[in-house]
Parts: sequence; C-alpha cells; structure tokens
Amino acid sequence: MGRYIIRRLIQAIPVLLGATLLIYAIVFALPGDPIAALAGDKRLDPNIVKVLREQYHLNDPFLVQYWHYLTGLFRGDFGATFAGVPVTDIMAGKFQVTINLAGTALVMEAVIGVGLGLYAALRHGKAQDSLILAATLVLISVPTLVTGFMLQLLLGVKLKQAGIDLFPVAGVAEGLRSYLLPGFVLAGASIAYLTRLTRTSLVETLRADYIRTAVAKGLPRRRVVGRHALRNALIPLITFLGADLGTLMGGAVITEAIFNLPGIGQQLFTSVYLREQPVVVGIVTVLVLIYILANLVVDLLYAVLDPRIRYE
Repeated sequence: MGRYIIRRLIQAIPVLLGATLLIYAIVFALPGDPIAALAGDKRLDPNIVKVLREQYHLNDPFLVQYWHYLTGLFRGDFGATFAGVPVTDIMAGKFQVTINLAGTALVMEAVIGVGLGLYAALRHGKAQDSLILAATLVLISVPTLVTGFMLQLLLGVKLKQAGIDLFPVAGVAEGLRSYLLPGFVLAGASIAYLTRLTRTSLVETLRADYIRTAVAKGLPRRRVVGRHALRNALIPLITFLGADLGTLMGGAVITEAIFNLPGIGQQLFTSVYLREQPVVVGIVTVLVLIYILANLVVDLLYAVLDPRIRYE
C-alpha cells in the first residue's frame, strides 16, 4: 500500500508540471499588457513601467518566465501579483470560501443523490421511479445560471418578503446558512447524475445471483439492500464523487458570481482578465493537487469497500 501511494504521488509530478505549463502558456498568450491593466485608465511613467517589467521578468521569453515561476514554486513561493500582494495571501481567504461551498455541495450531492437513487431503485418501474427520473432530467437540462437566479428569487427574496427568512440572498455573513442555497445550485446537475448512477448501479446489483441467494436464505430486506447490494454498488458512486470534487471547486465561478461569494472562482476570473499569471497558475496548481489527492483517496477506498482489491 505504501509503495502504491508513493508511486501515485510521483506520477502526479508530470501532471502538475503539464498543468502549470499549459495554464501559464494560455495566460501568456492573452492580448494586452498586464502593467497597463494594473494602472487602469491612467498612464504610468515609462521608468516605472520599465522597472516593473524587469522586476516581474515580463521582457524575458516565455520559457524563461515560466522557469522563474517554477523555481519559486518548488521553494513554496507562489509569487506575487503585479500590485505586490503575495499569491498565498490571496488564496488563503478565497479558498476557504470555495472549500466551504464545494464541501456543502458535495455533502448535498452524496446525501440527496444516493438517497433518491436508492429510493428509485427499490421502486424500479413504478410511478415514483419515473417521477425521480423526470426530475433529474429537468435538473440536468436547466443551466446553472437559470437555476441560481430562480432559486435566489423564490427562496431568498420572495420568502423573505413573506416573512420567512430561510436562505440569505448573497454574501457569507451568516455562516453555514449562506452556503446552503448556493451549494444546492452548484450541486444541482451532479445530484441528478449521481441519482441516475445510483439507481442504475443498484438495479443491476439487485439482479445479481448473490442477492437472490441472500433473499432465499431469508435475510431481512434491509440487510440485503444495505450490507450486500448498496456496498457493492458504492464503488462507481465513490469514483463519481471523487472526480466531482475537483469539478465543483473549479466550476464555482457562476455560482459565486450569482450569490456574491468572495471565493476562488471570482478571483480566477479577475486574475485572467488582469493577466496575473502567478495567481492563475497558483490557483490551478492547488486545484490540480486537490483533484489528484481526491482520486488517490478514492482508489484507497476501493480496498475498503471490496476486500478483493489489493494494491501491491
């Protein structure tokens, strides 16, 4: 097991290098001058522009700029913005908001998605099953932007006007309550996909021979479903949830904009606009690390769910 973990961590190094190189190249290719964008409509003194361009290696070729960034990254230095603010200071506060949002969305996705999928599988072919499938199709079809504004209006504004203050409309001032509505909006499509995946996996598992044997032995239905069917059906669900964690964190831009959450999504959008290479690459690097670690944890959970799986 230990050798497997070390091997996976070593394999992550070229992935990180490739991701940082690709993102740095994309930001480098964007039109415009980041120093000019820093000044806005004002015109900077040419001497100041020269000093700043030399300080941030903007006059160097692309590969030289990337090498300067990479050597700093290996020392744990993510660099600084063109305004002199350390990237780590920016990410510290922003990532906390996005982690809270993505964590809330992931919990909702797991609880609602697996719960509805289990319910639909146990009532396969009945009206409840068809209703759940239709509801998930609606969630998949409606864009996140539409779902966000609609729920914000109905559950945030209209209910508050009626004297029922359940969900804050924007911001993070009210702690966990501030993340409930945006968390559901962010997880909406994933809940639908996980519900369908759970239903399909369980329906297939419930038809297996060992399930028929368990039923023939007279085991209670709850034990058959919970201990035998659901446990074996969890492997594809865990895979989906692990991969979806990175998707939730990276795809929070629209949700954070709708609910005015000062997270990493808004910061990433602003940094791309200002061509802040260190900020963009730093954020992407951390997101890639989270994605790699999440998939490593998923692989290790396989052995817990299925004792036949062993990593040498």
